[in-house]
Amino acid sequence: MNKHGFSTKAIHAGQPAEPVTGAIMTPVFLTSTYVQEELGKHKGYEYSRVSNPTRTALEQNIAALENGKHGLAFGSGTVAVDAIMHLLKPGDHVILSWNVYGGTYRIAKMVWEDFGLQFDFVDTTNLQNVERVLRPNTKMLFIETPTNPTMEITDLAGAAQIAKKFNLISVVDNTFATPYLQQPIDYGFDLVVHSLTKYLNGHSDMLGGFIVTNNDAYNEKLRFLQKAVGGILSPFDAWLCLRGTKTLAVRMKQHCESAMQVAQWLKTQKKVHKVYYPGLVDHPQHELAKKQMRGFGGMISFELGSIDTAGTFLKKVRLCALAESLGGVETIITHPATMTHAAIPAEQRARIGVTDGLVRISVGIEDVEDIIADMDSALNH
Repeated sequence: MNKHGFSTKAIHAGQPAEPVTGAIMTPVFLTSTYVQEELGKHKGYEYSRVSNPTRTALEQNIAALENGKHGLAFGSGTVAVDAIMHLLKPGDHVILSWNVYGGTYRIAKMVWEDFGLQFDFVDTTNLQNVERVLRPNTKMLFIETPTNPTMEITDLAGAAQIAKKFNLISVVDNTFATPYLQQPIDYGFDLVVHSLTKYLNGHSDMLGGFIVTNNDAYNEKLRFLQKAVGGILSPFDAWLCLRGTKTLAVRMKQHCESAMQVAQWLKTQKKVHKVYYPGLVDHPQHELAKKQMRGFGGMISFELGSIDTAGTFLKKVRLCALAESLGGVETIITHPATMTHAAIPAEQRARIGVTDGLVRISVGIEDVEDIIADMDSALNH
């Protein structure tokens, strides 16, 4: 299947016709256990916490989209991040992008520090910052690109090279870009993590997380964690996500096209102080984004100057939904400082550009003229 194009893999990888009936859609296997023919003899499945045919189909599907060997589905993106931290031991040091999702920051600082892990958050758009904070006990480099919410871009090839040089486990949160726009495994990364809840599902109707790896040892450890800890994806949510990945390519094309138009329109608005979108030529890493991404994505952030202005704008939008999350077919607007990144201390938010006036928009696939008209009406208030 890896010899096929992206859209073909999205529709077919891991999903042959169901052998008993010939059903073209993978069934939802709503079963907790499986009948065994005799002791030690079964048909590949024993208990659904360990594995389930619907989940297996999704794991094979998304692994193929990332050009990876192994895929593992979890109950949420944060569970997937937590599983990755289980690869480390007390006393190990981790370097992360300073602009990671607030939930990743929360897991690091409020969960794993209590168990002896150490963390540094640095601006990974300059990879010299990574080398500056290296310690003898540094074991992992965890980057996010584009970052949430200020859309900073990290050089995937350069970051992977540093990780190999210093024998670090290399991780990329690829949620914003999706495998349609970039495939970090191809650059040499060990692990790619996703929130399935976002673009891969695309319909705002399930929660899930995912890890892709080519490393057999990491896969074995993570499979054990699925079995032992049990933070796995349900069969029905796996089925919902399989339905979503089939249209990932066509959705991402529209997200990218519409987001570019929205970003260009925002640049013309006097009340908008700054626009963060890697597709704009004045974005600091625009050329890098052009080099390593297939498109610039559907996420934009923009600065309105104060929480009062942002609050008024968010109150007045009608078509665009004020909500947490992103990546659905509908346009969702978020206030990171009080929503997705509220767990990050105020001084740290200020340092990374998550101001009280910053607004983040996940541009949906509605008619872009309607999205812009709604935002224009809200800004005029």
